[in-house]
Amino acid sequence: MKKHLLRAGLGIAAATLLAPMLAACGSNEPTLVVYNAQHEQLLKEIAPEFTKETGIKVELRNGQDLTLSNQIVQEGKASPADVFLTENSPAMSQVEAAGLFDKLPASLVAPIPAPYRPRSDLWTGFVARSTTLVYNTDQVKPTDLPASILDLAKPAWKGRIAFSPTGADFQAIVAAMIDLKGEAAAKAWLEGLKANGKVYDGNNLVLEAVNSGQVQVGIVYHYYWERDRKENGDVSDHSAQYYFKGGDPGAFVSVSGAGILKSSDMKDEARKFIAFLVGEKGQQILADSYALEYPLNPKVQLEGVQMKFSELQPPNVNVSDLDAKKVVDLMTAVGFL
Repeated sequence: MKKHLLRAGLGIAAATLLAPMLAACGSNEPTLVVYNAQHEQLLKEIAPEFTKETGIKVELRNGQDLTLSNQIVQEGKASPADVFLTENSPAMSQVEAAGLFDKLPASLVAPIPAPYRPRSDLWTGFVARSTTLVYNTDQVKPTDLPASILDLAKPAWKGRIAFSPTGADFQAIVAAMIDLKGEAAAKAWLEGLKANGKVYDGNNLVLEAVNSGQVQVGIVYHYYWERDRKENGDVSDHSAQYYFKGGDPGAFVSVSGAGILKSSDMKDEARKFIAFLVGEKGQQILADSYALEYPLNPKVQLEGVQMKFSELQPPNVNVSDLDAKKVVDLMTAVGFL
């Protein structure tokens, strides 16, 4: 029996008896199940447009990056998921390492530049966000800001910095730091931040803390500040963004990933979904949405933000090399998790 019938909770006998009735009312139409760790509101904009264009229904099961990746690994071949979407790429690498992704056709991933998808082509990036440092403009001059994110671990920044270590956003930055500088340097950096900084539960709270003057600077992704400025400026009117340059780890661009589970029995529909996600129409929906994340298809640009995607100067990090387990182990050792 197909996995999608099992999802509906029907036994074999019940499915046989009820088949005519189900066919008549259309309630057993296959539905693409998407485990979604991206912003729920964003996918609620994209999924209906995909259904409108293709007739394929989508069920979103929302959660956090590592919560869903761990769930997929635990479920293994029995996972009801057809597609997995993340906010950041380390969770994709975890599922890839478990051997649970189906390889994507070259023609499907072609719209996304090679640096933003793994060498294996077992999944693809579809949208990105840039690391930034927000700073209180009443307390800090741009000329006083550090040349590198590594400098924030120095004693000069004690009591002046905020960050949110428990979120997938910050953990992706740590993954990049490990890849670029090694585990020892990443640990030293985290220990310096722990000594210097104030921990907040969420990047929006970091933004508020900086804007109110509780701290002078905070590590976030660009869209938190951009979104507030676009909406009302309530927690950004006394702050600005500072972009690290020259391939500094602080200029890291984190990629949201999309992959198809090898166990899916709706692979054709899943490929159509990802093709829509990385194609011009889906990417334009992303660009026009509230999220203000960077589309990765070069044919679509995010407008109305401080820094264009082409102006960013990120470090050379291959998304295949960002290891979620190393991040969790290291941050646990330092005492953040």
